[in-house]
Amino acid sequence: QAQAGWLQHDFGHLSVFSKSRWNHWVHKFVIGHLKGAPASWWNHLHFQHHAKPNCFRKDPDVNMHPLFFALGKTLSVELGVQKKKFMPYNHQHKYFFIIGPPALVPLYFQWYVFYFVVQRKQWVDLAWMLTFYIRFFLTYLPLLGVKGILGLHLLVRFIESNWFVWVTQMNHIPMHIDYDKNVDWFSTQLQATCNVHQSFFNDWFSGHLNFQIEHHLFPTMPRHNYWK
Repeated sequence: QAQAGWLQHDFGHLSVFSKSRWNHWVHKFVIGHLKGAPASWWNHLHFQHHAKPNCFRKDPDVNMHPLFFALGKTLSVELGVQKKKFMPYNHQHKYFFIIGPPALVPLYFQWYVFYFVVQRKQWVDLAWMLTFYIRFFLTYLPLLGVKGILGLHLLVRFIESNWFVWVTQMNHIPMHIDYDKNVDWFSTQLQATCNVHQSFFNDWFSGHLNFQIEHHLFPTMPRHNYWK
């Protein structure tokens, strides 16, 4: 599931086939049939992220501020001045591991993707998603039963969620986070991204998103070329 996530990311960025239409078609198959999520939902969120990374109220990936976490030096000081305290932020480095990585996919994404497609009437995406669940249940129900299959699904999403959050946050959250200052596009990308050490394991584990700077500057570049 995690590797399928990096794979759909490639198709979503049109970085596999030379024709955009082919990328869009396969993207729907990979994220819909192999992962049970809608391509339209991913595009809606991810394109905003690439347009304004780490810009509060414009990048969906930093919407956790200030409800759960105080993000960035500027925004956290603003909370302090306003004396707003939604959470015990002085302990967020401890409770992050309870709220963030384990809960995002199984407790939030799992229900929100269905809400998204129904609300926006994305019936093609919903059909692709249902093929994933039908295949999953037909494959494992005879082996595990109803309780077993629900437990397996929850376990897979729990592991995937930890994997996903570690990779996606390690190369953005340490960087500058603030309101949109209308800085030029190139500088905006560099302020919001950092790379993680290259190794065979890191490249595989992160889907080459350890090269986050290169990815944000050249989002349609095939990932195996980032190191160049």
